Amino acid sequence: MTAPYLWRRRQGALKLALVLLVGLGALDLLKGLDLEEAAASFSAAGLLWLGRGSFCVRHDPVTLRSALRRAPLIAGGGLLLCGLAVWIAAPWGTSLWAVARQTCDSLLWRGGPIAFRDELGGVDEAVGAAGLLLLLWCAYLVFRPLAAPRAFPTGELRDDARELVRRHGADTLAYFKLRRDQHYLFSTDRRAFLGYRVEARVLLVSGDPVGADEALPGLLRELSVFAETRGLRIAALSAGERLRPLWEQLGLRSLYLGDEAVVDTGSFSLAGRPIRKVRQSVTRLEKQGYRATLRELAELTEPELTEREAVSQRWRGGASERGFTMSLDALRRDDHGDSLVVLGKDAEGRIRGFLHFVPSYGRAAVSLSLMRREPDTPNGLMEFLVARGLEQLRERGVEEASLNFAAFARFIHEPRGRLERLVGWGLLVADAFFQVERLHRFNAKFFPRWEPRYLLYERVLALPRVGLAALWAEGQLPKPSLSRR
Repeated sequence: MTAPYLWRRRQGALKLALVLLVGLGALDLLKGLDLEEAAASFSAAGLLWLGRGSFCVRHDPVTLRSALRRAPLIAGGGLLLCGLAVWIAAPWGTSLWAVARQTCDSLLWRGGPIAFRDELGGVDEAVGAAGLLLLLWCAYLVFRPLAAPRAFPTGELRDDARELVRRHGADTLAYFKLRRDQHYLFSTDRRAFLGYRVEARVLLVSGDPVGADEALPGLLRELSVFAETRGLRIAALSAGERLRPLWEQLGLRSLYLGDEAVVDTGSFSLAGRPIRKVRQSVTRLEKQGYRATLRELAELTEPELTEREAVSQRWRGGASERGFTMSLDALRRDDHGDSLVVLGKDAEGRIRGFLHFVPSYGRAAVSLSLMRREPDTPNGLMEFLVARGLEQLRERGVEEASLNFAAFARFIHEPRGRLERLVGWGLLVADAFFQVERLHRFNAKFFPRWEPRYLLYERVLALPRVGLAALWAEGQLPKPSLSRR
């Protein structure tokens, strides 16, 4: 039972294994000087002791003390239930000693003094399986690692994160770390931080860390220690090209995830044949009385906020908001008042759709967070809002606008080899569910430059778990829960 937890490098399993091996070696000597067996036990204990530095997963002392109190109660209660089951199934008049002996033998998966037949023929196996489950339960309680934080940051921690984003948040994804459903890990000198969430025992980092460049290597080393002491795998979702070498120095591998579409507002124009379809959509919507206005979120009135929220709810159709690395969880004026909203109003002045952009500090850039519209609006409303929004952003002094993320776009449009072509074919099939190709086509209408983003992970064998954690975090896959069942 200690072997799986030794494989997971739990400190408690190391201590118990040392006690068991030393005790086994002593018993080998006491029972008749079995030197070979004792030497094997002591050698195994010595090897574990020499490699004790590898067992870095710690246990919370409070949780461990609680587990040591609960495990005997669980084990004792389970053994009593197993004994009661054997006593009920045993023939009338069977002695308590025989029942106890049969219970012990069944727990060890061997024959005992009582033979069960007919409909009671499976009692031995049922008691053995129950004993194994009890053993697994107690081992989990004793060996479970130090838990990751559960409460999301508030107050001073969020203020510190916001200040670092304002000072060093030049990356287009930096602002999204201000979501309320991300945990924060700060460097020792508080000059850098990263946002993360734990899913499926994977510490999933949102994009790249934010802070002074000289503080980032130290922060990533602290991240490694933080994850190791809790038995977590590290992965980074949507990391950029600039800091990829830092992640790789940490021992992580990189996997191309897709491309971020970044439009240069200075060169954007509706003139020319290549963009005629967007121009036609803009002209058609304006003839129908639609207008687009760019406003700061803090400037919106309460009725406008209520109307905008109603549009968003009808667009989602009852589903919760998605996103983790490239969108905000909610539009709050107190948190995100400096973000920008492009409101699309019809001829009657009603909000029929909107875009939400968040700022990138340190550069004249914004990043698209949300695109919402009423289901019954005319086709081309999103193209209309993006085109007029880009023009108004340019007038506001914004030079670049990051649009939607195109997942695995290279595999579909520029595959390198048979494997990527096969993956691209699979993505085209999956487009019906995840809008992979459709988002790329929408972005391409505005002639952006494509900036690659990567998934960083530790081991190839852990990649399926990392993928599952990423899908859960982004809301692309429903996460099982007791309430949902």
